[in-house]
Amino acid sequence: MDHLALTAGQTSITYKGITVQVLITGVGMTATAYHMGATLNKGIDAALNLGLAGSFNDNLDLGSVVNIVQDHFAELGAEDGDEFIPIYKMNLGTDAEVFNESLIASRVLEYIPKVCGVTVNTVHGNEASIDKVFKLYHPNTESMEGAAFLMACKFADVPCAQIRAISNKVEKRNRAGWNIPLAISNLNKTAIEVLEEIAWVK
Repeated sequence: MDHLALTAGQTSITYKGITVQVLITGVGMTATAYHMGATLNKGIDAALNLGLAGSFNDNLDLGSVVNIVQDHFAELGAEDGDEFIPIYKMNLGTDAEVFNESLIASRVLEYIPKVCGVTVNTVHGNEASIDKVFKLYHPNTESMEGAAFLMACKFADVPCAQIRAISNKVEKRNRAGWNIPLAISNLNKTAIEVLEEIAWVK
């Protein structure tokens, strides 16, 4: 926001010859899906989802920036006693998995690790549920909006990238182990690099 010199309440600006729209969807899949649908209908050439994520992967340090190209609606399915049945096993003609098949052409993004994530309504903080979701999807990251963003862009056929910085490990809730300032700082640097490249190509 500061880099674009947006004033309070301003959501669109022309920056180095390109129009940049800033959309703050709010937390969660429902708000993200609604606001993305309303915005993409106005005609968007490319979309960036910028946010934070928890990490299941010990090799991803706090502050690491990743490009989530495969995401899952992890809770979409049914319970059968102690067993969870993912939606793709229920023969309903739908899937809980979404791939980013329309990547933004960017040399900056090429150097960011591409990973798999899960999108949830309730962030994990219980060892048993963490183990269960990891066995189902083998994710690297967890967010509350990512899959909804990718799905909206897929339906609208808009090139996109879900760029997130690791703010915490997915574990029993431990706020002392979070580093949100570092994650936001590294995310901002990456976002500016991508924006500058897009503006230069334009």
